[in-house]
Amino acid sequence: MPFEREPCVYILASKPRGTLYIGVTSDLVKRLWQHREGVTGGFVARYKVHRLVRFEMFGDMEAAILREKQLKRWHRQWTINLVERDNPHWVDFAIDLGFDPLASSRAKDGSRNEFRMTGA
Repeated sequence: MPFEREPCVYILASKPRGTLYIGVTSDLVKRLWQHREGVTGGFVARYKVHRLVRFEMFGDMEAAILREKQLKRWHRQWTINLVERDNPHWVDFAIDLGFDPLASSRAKDGSRNEFRMTGA
């Protein structure tokens, strides 16, 4: 996949204008898988923040970390405006990276839905 092993700042959301999470990684696809599988635990798992609504690629990790810190200092509304500038419908870009669309936490039959990458 084209985004593997490149420094990246990403924004996850629980739903449009919902709970937001800003992170940095050198492997976006792997990190998204970890978040969606609950491997990372913590905030993202607790608040079900799994929708990739924005990401920015960088040439080096230092620049990505600086951008992450900048975004984390922003007011919430500034972050929402940033997302909506390029993604007004809060589309989950993880689908374009090979992930299945997010499902509700419980299927109609009561079983837990699992997040899986397609083709894996």
